[in-house]
Amino acid sequence: MNAIHFFRKSTMKARSRVLSLRNASFLGFARSFNPFVFERKLCCKKKDFLLNFNQVTQSHHAYPFRFLCFQRVVNDTQKLHCLPSSSFVQSRAVSRPYDVSIEARVASTVRGLSTRGNDIDVTPLVVGGNVAVAEGENNVKKNGVSAKSEVEKEAWRLLKDAVVTYCGSPVGTVAANNPGDKQPLNYDQVFIRDFVPSALAFLLRGEGEIVENFLLHTLQLQSWEKTVDCYSPGQGLMPASFKVRTVPLEDNKFEEVLDPDFGESAIGRVAPVDSGLWWIILLRAYGKITGDYSLQERVDVQTGIRLILNLCLADGFDMFPSLLVTDGSCMIDRRMGIHGHPLEIQALFCSALRCSREILTANGSSKNLVSAINNRLSALSFHVREYYWVDMKKVNEIYRYKTEEYSMDATNKFNIYPEQISSWLMDWIPEKGGYLLGNLQPAHMDFRFFTLGNLWSIVSSLGTPKQNEAILNLIEAKWDDIAGQMPFKICYPALENEEWRIITGSDPKNTPWSYHNGGSWPTLLWQFTLACIKMGRLELAQKAVSLVEKRLSIDRWPEYYDTRRGKFIGKQSRLYQTWTIAGFLTSKMMVENPQMASLLYWEEDYELLDICVCALNKSGRKNCSRGAAKSQILV
Repeated sequence: MNAIHFFRKSTMKARSRVLSLRNASFLGFARSFNPFVFERKLCCKKKDFLLNFNQVTQSHHAYPFRFLCFQRVVNDTQKLHCLPSSSFVQSRAVSRPYDVSIEARVASTVRGLSTRGNDIDVTPLVVGGNVAVAEGENNVKKNGVSAKSEVEKEAWRLLKDAVVTYCGSPVGTVAANNPGDKQPLNYDQVFIRDFVPSALAFLLRGEGEIVENFLLHTLQLQSWEKTVDCYSPGQGLMPASFKVRTVPLEDNKFEEVLDPDFGESAIGRVAPVDSGLWWIILLRAYGKITGDYSLQERVDVQTGIRLILNLCLADGFDMFPSLLVTDGSCMIDRRMGIHGHPLEIQALFCSALRCSREILTANGSSKNLVSAINNRLSALSFHVREYYWVDMKKVNEIYRYKTEEYSMDATNKFNIYPEQISSWLMDWIPEKGGYLLGNLQPAHMDFRFFTLGNLWSIVSSLGTPKQNEAILNLIEAKWDDIAGQMPFKICYPALENEEWRIITGSDPKNTPWSYHNGGSWPTLLWQFTLACIKMGRLELAQKAVSLVEKRLSIDRWPEYYDTRRGKFIGKQSRLYQTWTIAGFLTSKMMVENPQMASLLYWEEDYELLDICVCALNKSGRKNCSRGAAKSQILV
């Protein structure tokens, strides 16, 4: 493995602002520290690496490691190649106008740096004793049978067309790539959330370079500056999206910069809570599928993980172990009454915590963090499994709740009024099967079925094995409502009439059975497929995949569908939506090779059940024995 070389000479400062680290405690240093320990200086070597404009400009040199923040300068006749730069701190819009050398004096040992560069290991992946073959352009499986339909071939072509490059290297995919769209808004940007199915499709195909670049560049963009009305959202926040912009310089030259959006430009100006969680989940998936764990062991990547965890695990006023968020801070990014403790965020939070526990390098500074992760996981699992679960038995229990209970042994701990139970729920919930509530707060239970949160609770084992099985049973029993003609409803049922006007603010895009208000989103297919494979229900996943395969290409790969059964293309749906395309491709590959899917989900963690859950009884807090904790998985 090559060692990292830090350059100690400098002749000029960088054009972009470089922020000093404001708190190094996450690296194991005291809060009071010498800022020059992290000093970086940039020097230009302008005459080197000049290329003719007509030459191939993609950067294929094998560097001993890949840092972040590539930059190129272009004029009419020449173009600069890009060299790596450091990723410890960054400016608001990342830019490097010239070939730069880095001086970074760091007090800790740098270990486990990636040596892969642009050289992707294309050897077959061995999973569970079987070989997963990355299919090439000849579209032939190992047994000689055609591996791709015409729909899949079109999907791969569209996915490749959506790739965004930065200084000649792929860094992500745009949200939608419809050439006929005259007002792309922010659909021409690379979203962290949206890129996950694209990343998995590339990884399962054996193409890891774009995912590696994406992970490192988004790490470079972590929040360090004030963004909205002079307010800082907190160190560690990942952007919702970024865009590659070309900025003019002097003498008819241009530079490329990465311009992130932390929500300050978004509709509603809401920061993305889920971006950092998806980033950690994708980082783990990259290591599992490629077998290259050196990326996640890098000191800058480890620092990024710690920043995200410090942001999510920070103490506050909230009494619940679930993560408190605002409306519009996740996939449902408009006002839909999901503020508080929405299930989607709790399931992603659980997954990110489990990923971090696997990825964090074992040392003295990580010991307390891992302990905090375990404690939070234990409490979060107990809380969601006990209080979010709804089936026929639980509905009847809520129906008979007493209210205004004041004591440590109260049954109705959150003072839920039975009148909150909607008539649709009593008629809708099947005898066999159940699901996890969309949200839980004092005096409020959101009984809507949120598909992403329930599916990801299965994937992350946030629910018990019996609960996970019951969720799929409910989806199968209510297939026409949740899947219909285009899987899957983002939530069920839709808000209508006065409820729609009050909760959504009369949102014209979130009319009943459209967009986030009961619309059908094909991108949820890959998460449903993953959940089905985990629970041994492959035939259910195949049913959904075959259903979407008949329509997506004909309908030009829409973002979402409208009506109760997903019959019509969404009224404002973007066409050629990238995560619709990537979700279909990822699902197809997982169905064809379920063993690869096993790398992407988590089984029940029985050791976690040994940790105290702190149940409440008449005598106050009491440590849960292993038997009491294990009984929770039998719900």
